[in-house]
Amino acid sequence: MTQHKNYPKLHNAAWPGVVGKGDGGEPPIDLDTMLDLTATAEIDGVRFDGIDLFLFAPHVDIDATDDQIEQLSDKARSRGLEIGTVVAPVWPPTGGGSAMGNAADRRNFLTQVRKACRIAKKLRERGIRPNGVVRIDSACDPGSWAEDPPGNTRKIAQTFREACDIAEDHGERLAAEGEICWGGMHGWRVMLQLLEEVDRPKTLGFQADMAHTLLYLLGYNAPEDSLLPDDFDFKDAERFYAAYAWMTDALRPWTIDFHVAQNDATVHGSGSHDKTGRHCLADDPNGKLDITRAAGYWLRGGDGEPTRRIRHICWDGCMFANDVMMKPRTWENILRAMLAVRDAHGWNE
Repeated sequence: MTQHKNYPKLHNAAWPGVVGKGDGGEPPIDLDTMLDLTATAEIDGVRFDGIDLFLFAPHVDIDATDDQIEQLSDKARSRGLEIGTVVAPVWPPTGGGSAMGNAADRRNFLTQVRKACRIAKKLRERGIRPNGVVRIDSACDPGSWAEDPPGNTRKIAQTFREACDIAEDHGERLAAEGEICWGGMHGWRVMLQLLEEVDRPKTLGFQADMAHTLLYLLGYNAPEDSLLPDDFDFKDAERFYAAYAWMTDALRPWTIDFHVAQNDATVHGSGSHDKTGRHCLADDPNGKLDITRAAGYWLRGGDGEPTRRIRHICWDGCMFANDVMMKPRTWENILRAMLAVRDAHGWNE
């Protein structure tokens, strides 16, 4: 029988059932269904260990009562799942506001961080959330940020520092999601500059998503920081991984949360979600990533050894079509890819 590693833990994400849904498009997939799809997937006797959550209705009410949080814990526990990273709904349409906006915007942003940290702490206290962080982003677009890059980065950094104070009060850490659709976080260099300006490495780190960071290489919304040309031939693996190593060497020291994903070097948006790195199926023939190899650049240090810094990894299939998500084979193939990553770059405890 195959002997598998047992760390990092393997998580699925619930938010693909919500993000990009509605707004005249496909309806959301409820949390119970996402939990069931996650819990029933199995490869070689291995199942997902947990799930990461979006703290917004219809999945989880950001103003959930203690009883509702207990019910959420029970839902996960009854399926043999842990809860890991949770996403704070910091965007204006979900009650938040731009991190570089006016005083009211920033107050709304921080209120949502506070509410998310409250839920995260209570889940931890209930023993259902042994690891994971609270995810945030700047809740503003690159075009608006570009009107005053230095000034807007300073504003975002100040908001993030205040968010760090909130997180520390709750015993939590924050991860800033690197994604081309978030102003001040839309390229690898500006993302790094923002992290350095916040300068709270014990509390604020980076969340790397393999689909989004591939677009960092191409400089989709930050062409001045492109590490590969527009007409790059992805068959040139040597050149690709040289660029990939440059990017991961810069961001890996900040990385505290990690999404395994596939991308075909294109962007995609649905519903109200702006275009960002397209998440593809794990076995998509157009995928440009060798998932196992690329994951190693994030999960292993400069010495080639697993960093053991990240206690769970998560698959992000954001904006998959509903018919794709309802197929058990989708999650089995994803679990197979996740298991390969863990066996290649994980460890035993």
